[in-house]
Amino acid sequence: MRLTAEFTSEPFEGEGAVPAHAERAVEVLRARGLDHDFGPLGTSVEGESGAVLDALRAALAGAFAAGATRVTVQIDCADD
Repeated sequence: MRLTAEFTSEPFEGEGAVPAHAERAVEVLRARGLDHDFGPLGTSVEGESGAVLDALRAALAGAFAAGATRVTVQIDCADD
C-alpha cells in the first residue's frame, strides 16, 4: 500500500530562514531516499506504507528534538 503524508511543524518563524525543526525533518526524509516536497506550508512525502511510517516517526522525532512544539500530520492512502 502506498501512502501520502503531509506534515507541518511549528513554531512558524515568518518569512526568511527555514526553522531548524523543519530542516531536520527534511534531512531525515532525504537520508531515507523518499520522494518528498518541502514548501512554505509544510512537507509531503510519498512511498510504501512501511517506509513512509518509519520515516515519519524519525522525521517527527528529529523535528521535536530541534525545537518543534507542534506537528500536524495528515496521511492518505494513495492506492488507486
